[in-house]
Amino acid sequence: MATRWVQVAGADGQFDAFVATPPVTPGPGIVLIQEIFGVNDHIQGVAAQYASDGYTVIAPDLFWRSERRVNIGYSDAEFKRGMELAGKLDRAKTAQDITAAVQVLRSLPECKGPVASIGYCMGGMLSYRTAATGAVDGAVCYYGGGIGDQLDLAAKIRCPILFHFAEQDTWIPRTVADGVKRSFAGRDNASVYLYAGVNHGFNCWARSAYNQRAAALARGRSLEFLSAL
Repeated sequence: MATRWVQVAGADGQFDAFVATPPVTPGPGIVLIQEIFGVNDHIQGVAAQYASDGYTVIAPDLFWRSERRVNIGYSDAEFKRGMELAGKLDRAKTAQDITAAVQVLRSLPECKGPVASIGYCMGGMLSYRTAATGAVDGAVCYYGGGIGDQLDLAAKIRCPILFHFAEQDTWIPRTVADGVKRSFAGRDNASVYLYAGVNHGFNCWARSAYNQRAAALARGRSLEFLSAL
């Protein structure tokens, strides 16, 4: 595997994106969408995970208008800083940034085949919104904060989409998962999983909420989902 930073031409400026490429190229693509902690060590590690599975991964730096290459951890102070940065995001411009990153990914010689979005928390919501734009061939959403307020977008999502929710999520009530199920009722392009006994952030090995079993199960389901695109 190899990693590098590349430049992406946005609608109103250049920004960086982290790229991880697989040992054998070309491979299908993933646009990996960050949490509020930036394209931090964990997101870069997740990119490397998927690259080890044969995917070419791009993780755009979505906070670039406020601060470039944010890489923070999970202390209370860092969480507060991340929330402040997330609060400054312009939803329309962020959507344009993700679409631009997808276009760069598709143009890389290491990428060939379908491109999916995968996001966590804030990124899970943005992965959901990206699916609604038609920019990707599939989408995975881990405990997406804010999806419950945007269920009207479900009607616009035609690509396959996979949702992972935590049963004991202190940020996202179980009613959100129920609402997602209702919004996609009668359609065969959405799968919704609820993980018992775990909290928000269960996939992140750097957080106290990490749960190895749930993370492994969700990752296996995500890989199976991606392989079918």
